[in-house]
Amino acid sequence: MVELGLNTVDGEGRKLPYAQVIRDIVEQAVLADQVGVDSFGVGEHHRDDFAVCAPEIVLAAIARTERIRVDTAVTVLSSDDPVRVFERFATVDAVSRGRAEIILGRGSFTE
Repeated sequence: MVELGLNTVDGEGRKLPYAQVIRDIVEQAVLADQVGVDSFGVGEHHRDDFAVCAPEIVLAAIARTERIRVDTAVTVLSSDDPVRVFERFATVDAVSRGRAEIILGRGSFTE
């Protein structure tokens, strides 16, 4: 398995705006679909050094692709309502025509 990451800084090393990072994630997923990547995961983070706090919204935007599986690179179930998590991902699964996968976990930052 190969894992790829996205740049979140510009050529000068300055942090990109969150909105730009999110748009870049969607465009990278579209490109990944076009070149035959099997799966694209988006993680959930609630810290100021990460752009994505609502991965299911980003995955819904990515769902316009043709074949790539869209999944979470973890959904933090311990800080959410399990029924609402199910509802949101059932919606992403419908939009993606059955290509959504959810990976559940818990927060692990110790600081």
